[in-house]
Amino acid sequence: MAYLFPVRSRVYTPNIHMNQTKRQARLAGLLYFLASVPAPIGLIYVPNKLIVLNDATATANHIRDSESLLRLGIGCELWQATMFIFVALALYRLFKAVSEAHALAMMILMLVSIPIFLLSVVNEIAALLVVSGANFLSVFDLGQLNALAYIFMRLHSRTNLVAYIVGALWFFPFGILVIRSGFIPRILGYLLFLAPFGYLPGSLTFLFWPDYGPVVDKFSGNLTVCEVPIILWLLIWGAKDQEWHGNET
Repeated sequence: MAYLFPVRSRVYTPNIHMNQTKRQARLAGLLYFLASVPAPIGLIYVPNKLIVLNDATATANHIRDSESLLRLGIGCELWQATMFIFVALALYRLFKAVSEAHALAMMILMLVSIPIFLLSVVNEIAALLVVSGANFLSVFDLGQLNALAYIFMRLHSRTNLVAYIVGALWFFPFGILVIRSGFIPRILGYLLFLAPFGYLPGSLTFLFWPDYGPVVDKFSGNLTVCEVPIILWLLIWGAKDQEWHGNET
């Protein structure tokens, strides 16, 4: 009778599978949120407070007067870079069943940018060292020390631009995975296709045509907000419920 009237069986319990997907999605969202929150402090607020463009003396004096602020920025950037390692792993686990090739590409592009961000932090540490007044720096006069501190702070900014260019590419496979997943609204995947253009045009312009960087970034930088909806969706909702039809035998 079983041969004449095939029954419907399930490889796994759909509720259990959906709960696992939701848990993994919310974990990825939580890590993504925790990694993103301190980013504006280290990458925007602190440099804007300390760096005075084309004025090495003022920049060095700001660092001397606000060492704790620069250390806060360094801590925020170290936190962000470290947390994004776990974000990459969590997102890979979430999406590898959707497309392992795209999930692997997403993870690799995320991880490749992290050492570049860490290198930029080393430049800030070097700037702190230069203004520390250590005895071994006595071979330099004050003007030279100020110039060195300024150079290291500008190198920090330029290294971050390189990291943005490399790191922004991960949004493309990420967007494809979201669209194909079925458990996250497709619109969030299309928004992720726009997110890289919040980083790429400004970063490339600042590196190759720096005079036009502020103008380009003024317009393209607004697209970085396209990254926010996926963070909130993963954190709050995780994954939407789906009907599981099972396998027929």
